[in-house]
Amino acid sequence: MKAVTINTLKTLKIQGEKFPVITAYDASFSRLIEHAGIEVMLVGDSLGNVIQGHGSTVPVTMDDMVYHTRAVQRGNSKSLIIADLPFMAYATEEQTMANAAELMQAGAHMVKLEGGAWLEETILMLSERGIPVCGHLGLTPQSVNKLGGYKVQGKDDEAADQMISDAHLLEEAGIDLLVLECVPSALAKQITDELQIPVIGIGAGPDTDAQVLVIYDMLGISPRMPKFSKNFLAETGSVEKALSAYASEVRAGTFPELEHGFK
Repeated sequence: MKAVTINTLKTLKIQGEKFPVITAYDASFSRLIEHAGIEVMLVGDSLGNVIQGHGSTVPVTMDDMVYHTRAVQRGNSKSLIIADLPFMAYATEEQTMANAAELMQAGAHMVKLEGGAWLEETILMLSERGIPVCGHLGLTPQSVNKLGGYKVQGKDDEAADQMISDAHLLEEAGIDLLVLECVPSALAKQITDELQIPVIGIGAGPDTDAQVLVIYDMLGISPRMPKFSKNFLAETGSVEKALSAYASEVRAGTFPELEHGFK
């Protein structure tokens, strides 16, 4: 695998080729993920749940994200690394610039932010200054207390229309990728078809350009298995084979199946 760039991913979308994304939090898993030929690693603030044992991502700090981004970068040489800006790390323009720069200097190739139209100026500012951005719509875990729990988003017409509008606005503002989490499969397909940038799904059905899973979910070692995940380790017997199987099934379009999505 050659070094993956934003242009690599955009070319895959144009060619209709799906690609896998997986979370990574340390150098050891980072090496295994790269060896499996997985194009993108996400240093997710999900580390708050699966590594730190919190009930949400809210307690995760910038220091946590920088530490884990550096660790992942040390194990990687070819995959593209996305790092989450954690809860309240992008509330103001000055704060956003400083924190995004710190993650990029730690080894990220792109930062990810959760939210819709309110992020327009923030994305414009980051993009103008050479910092690639991944958007995140649907279920946004940092807003779990506002959302009232981990629930499927965009189920009614008004919410779906707002998500479509937000997706277009974020693209126009300059995002390079978009994550859709826990949204109805038909809505995810519509957004994917309408946007020029690659769309990454998690609990968003089979029709997005890419899929992402938390690595501990797809290895079956998380305490609660999400509906949208699958235990690849149980089927293959080793971490290396599990990662390869995940990548192969995403590329072939055999994962996720209908049972992993939402109507």
